[in-house]
Amino acid sequence: MAMTIHVDVVSAESLIFSGVAEFFTAPAEGGEVGIYPRHAPLLTRIRPGAVRIKLANTHEPDVILYVSGGLLEVQPHSITVLADTAIRGTDIDEAKAREAKAKAEEALKNRKTQMDFAMAQAELVEAVAKLAVIEKLKKRGH
Repeated sequence: MAMTIHVDVVSAESLIFSGVAEFFTAPAEGGEVGIYPRHAPLLTRIRPGAVRIKLANTHEPDVILYVSGGLLEVQPHSITVLADTAIRGTDIDEAKAREAKAKAEEALKNRKTQMDFAMAQAELVEAVAKLAVIEKLKKRGH
């Protein structure tokens, strides 16, 4: 039996995932982080992207979630993600994500102020991250 770590992923709306994992990855502010059980304590901001949870003692596929940002806290026996927004990868609407990406790209081209640029850039980052989660799910056959 593999060593395990408890994982909770919470958004402002609800608890998205709670369970036991063998391995966990997240898009930390400084780059992708991989966490195994008994990891040293860590507190970091996360950026938009995919969270992957390798479930413990099962042959189920990894759980893939989209997070728009937030905080990641790691303790030796638990991981907590406090996400601004978290969505199960299978619940992402690909058409809406592609539309949001196109709108953000158009807004970047037609920006009038620095604030317009910053908002469009943030929207583009989120749309691209959602599409990356969809691509990960497609590659594994879901």
